[in-house]
Order: sequence, then structure tokens, then C-alpha cells
Amino acid sequence: MIAYEGGGVNGNPLYHWIALAVSTALVLPLSVAILAGWTPPWMRQRQGGLRLRAYGLLCIYALMLVNGIPRIADASIETVMVCMNVGFGFTAAAAVLFLLAARKDSGARKACPVEPREG
Repeated sequence: MIAYEGGGVNGNPLYHWIALAVSTALVLPLSVAILAGWTPPWMRQRQGGLRLRAYGLLCIYALMLVNGIPRIADASIETVMVCMNVGFGFTAAAAVLFLLAARKDSGARKACPVEPREG
């Protein structure tokens, strides 16, 4: 078994704490705000799949939780591997949601008004 400076095979828990803190500060509020009805300025042109993108971001956040918490708790390698496999499921779900959002946006009309043509 390989042991790192932090102790177990899961490495230094500080790195996992930092990743969880950053994802909690950035990803979670953004996705909750989108689901509450707020639209970020950079997404105002593509509002068709906005809710799907928010759910995809929540899947990414769940991935961070399911991979980070067992490593912080210095769980056994079997537990970490099971959680990592669950994380693959969240990754696949996020990818499907982002693809569905892109497909919904391609079929939707633009949110900005279109000026009539002259001529």
C-alpha cells in the first residue's frame, strides 16, 4: 500500500477541503440561483436549457461531495472506489444534462429581440 505524507492513501485532506470549499462557494450558489429564476448575464442569450444546465451543475457538485468526503474521512480504499464509481454516474448524468440543454437551446429562439429587415 502506498502511503503519502498526510497519512493514508487518500492524500492530504486539506486539498479535498479546499476543493469542496471552492465548489460550495461557486457551483452551488450559481445553480440554486438559476433554479430560483435568476439568469446570469453570460447566459441570457441561451435560456432554453437553463434549468437543465443548473441540474447539470448540481450533478457536478454532487460529484465533488461524493469523491471528497470519503477521502477527507480517510475511508478505506474499497469505500473510496465505490464512491468514485458513483461519481462516474454523476459525471454521466451531468454530461447528458448539458447535451440536452445544448439541444434545447439550438431549437429555441434567441432571447434578444430581432429587428426587422429593410427592403
